[in-house]
Amino acid sequence: MTVMLVLLLTIFVLAIIVGFEVITKVPPTLHTPLMSGSNAISGITLVGALVSAGYEATVWTTLLGTIAVIFATINVVGGFLVTHRMLAMFKRKD
Repeated sequence: MTVMLVLLLTIFVLAIIVGFEVITKVPPTLHTPLMSGSNAISGITLVGALVSAGYEATVWTTLLGTIAVIFATINVVGGFLVTHRMLAMFKRKD
């Protein structure tokens, strides 16, 4: 169990480092298309959270799944609002 925990934590930390490095190298002109792509990924996360919340294996899985649904929903809605606002900045004013 301890070896598996160390392995999973190592993968998690490496994913954080790689994600940070990739995001900081993106030029500002690409942020809007990337945000649309990340909204799609957040939608997949929302589906996974719904499955986790509905599985009802234990009280903890249901509680954590419900919290994940709330955060994923906030992430999806917020991402679409920010993307919509950024795209509105590029429209011509009549």
